[in-house]
Amino acid sequence: MLTHLYIHNFALIDEMDVTFPGNLTVITGETGAGKSIFLEALGLVLGNRADVAALQNKTKKCIIEATFNAQTLSLHSFFTEHELDFENTLVLRREISAEGKSRSFLNDTPVALNVLKLLSEKLIDIHSQHQTLLLNQTNFQLQIVDAFAESLDVFKNYKLNFNHHTKLNTTLTTLTQQETQAKKELDYYQFLFNELNEADIKQGSLKTLEEESNTLENAETIKINLLNVANAINGGDINILSNLSQLKQQLNTISKYGSNYAEFLSRLSSTYIELKELATDLEDAEGAVNYDTKKLETVNLKLDKLNRLLKKHNVKSEEELLTIKTDIENKLSQFSSIETQIEKTKKELAQVKATSTKLATDLTKLRTKSLTTIETKVKNILTNLSMPNAIFKIDIQQTPELTINGFDQVKFLFSANKGAPLNELHKVASGGELSRLMLTLKSLLAEKKQLPTIIFDEIDTGVSGDVADKIGTILLNMGSTLQVITITHLPQMASKGHHHLFVYKKDGANKTSSFIKQLTQEERITEIAKMLSTGNPTPAALVNAKDLLSVN
Repeated sequence: MLTHLYIHNFALIDEMDVTFPGNLTVITGETGAGKSIFLEALGLVLGNRADVAALQNKTKKCIIEATFNAQTLSLHSFFTEHELDFENTLVLRREISAEGKSRSFLNDTPVALNVLKLLSEKLIDIHSQHQTLLLNQTNFQLQIVDAFAESLDVFKNYKLNFNHHTKLNTTLTTLTQQETQAKKELDYYQFLFNELNEADIKQGSLKTLEEESNTLENAETIKINLLNVANAINGGDINILSNLSQLKQQLNTISKYGSNYAEFLSRLSSTYIELKELATDLEDAEGAVNYDTKKLETVNLKLDKLNRLLKKHNVKSEEELLTIKTDIENKLSQFSSIETQIEKTKKELAQVKATSTKLATDLTKLRTKSLTTIETKVKNILTNLSMPNAIFKIDIQQTPELTINGFDQVKFLFSANKGAPLNELHKVASGGELSRLMLTLKSLLAEKKQLPTIIFDEIDTGVSGDVADKIGTILLNMGSTLQVITITHLPQMASKGHHHLFVYKKDGANKTSSFIKQLTQEERITEIAKMLSTGNPTPAALVNAKDLLSVN
């Protein structure tokens, strides 16, 4: 529960230090005294957006600090999830600099603002006047129904499955679009791959084909020259080898006269052997060269095809063509992969949809079963709030497809007067009726959610007299199980509080400031008497105020 609130340099508040003992606390004060500022400041420390215009002194920073006793709350998982140390006493602090920069702290540890916001939802519920608009919102209506149906855990699991179902649907749509595009390109890429594959491209093949083509085209010239050279070396009676043989004999004669002569002989002998081998190779090469027109045509076709592929793909080497071939092959395999992914996603989608459908059906059963209980409880409280003819119904219609809320479309219907037709709340309920209905639902919701603290900002709008007294009694009863803080203008409500805080303004030399204080019993009598009177409290108003306080 909220135990302490400190406000410094915010709007009309220079410094405010408030303690909340628990149970039911009422806050009163004249219009414009600063009660709404008090709530705005609390909203800031709970994660609302900051506005530098709210700083009273533009040269100083604004500090708002709220202390909560969280001993009885199950918040350990929240602190573990956000890597924070849990303590029974939680201090939430918000600082806003004169430049408009905002900083958030939890037990003196800097945290992101959304962490404060998420945590505050587990600590406190602030019901402001505009919150009656929530009555027309599906999420709030479902929250009421699920709280009574005890289906919040089922709903949580359903939403996880439904969100997964939605993501899978998105994935399937993307894959299907990719498949459609791939099919358009498949034939083209398959043609390119087949063309490259049939070319049987290998590194160096271009050079090999060019050499082979040149050889075949010049076969006759090559054969004549090879034969002439071979014959010159080792052909006929007079040739290079026969001459070298005679020279070898002459060097052999003198080789014994000096080592250098022997070396000359050795070198000449090596030359002889090399030329003899060369002649043999030349003869073999000449025999291997044949003028084959069919083969030349085949080689030129391959060479032409390879050159066309190089030009077509705008590359200069076989290596680059092979890389392109690999890329195309990968694209073709990806198409096959997309088909596999689509089948896998469809199977998973069917499983998740089946689970979601089962959970949605369970939700419908639980929700439908709880309707009579909710309607009866609301009817009883509204009767006690001087609305005996009010009728409250919850209409659940089934949607054909799964939605984030299951198959159920919830609508609150209301009629305040006997014989009046049921209709949607915003069409038939007055401000006072909406306030009473909202209080009724909030009080019932508080029982189920076990929220430690709830704040009502003028929940008594549009009511007075006996109804205000009964609203106060409801708040008093709520205060026995949770902390209730209410801002009110009505004496009947103010008299119900276990503690009474009074907000007031004072004019200083240069500015007006708001203050708050806890009233003593005598001060409470005077304040309530003022609320019963106009101007200074009359003796009768003082007596009436004492009576109201004594009853409560």
